[in-house]
Amino acid sequence: MYSKTIVVGHLGRDPEMRYTPSGQPVTSFSVASTRRWTTQDGTQQEKTTWFRVTAWGKLAELCNQYLSKGRLVLVEGDIDVSAWRSQDGEPRASLELTARNVRFLGGRDAGTAPGAFPAAGAEPSMIEEEEIPF
Repeated sequence: MYSKTIVVGHLGRDPEMRYTPSGQPVTSFSVASTRRWTTQDGTQQEKTTWFRVTAWGKLAELCNQYLSKGRLVLVEGDIDVSAWRSQDGEPRASLELTARNVRFLGGRDAGTAPGAFPAAGAEPSMIEEEEIPF
């Protein structure tokens, strides 16, 4: 069997890199993917889904170096769902994606101030081959 998940969205915070005891780099970051649609009665609807992403090895180093909060990315990888109960007894869940491939979209600053998200409906800019860090 084979499954692959593809998520396109904006980073919700700057990546955090650390090392395992064996020296393997691992970088974690969150990605928000927003879906917008219009209902039959013409009402605009929006739903944002958050994904926790983990990258390993050389990919972890590249993500830590080139990604920052607000940056538009495409992440391909394997997804896992975790469910638990919070301290107050409420059910909680999270979507965790182990990255196999990360594509940096929209250029280095994507036309936004640090930490800002592009305007809704903004088209990502094309990346020149010289800008690709690998």
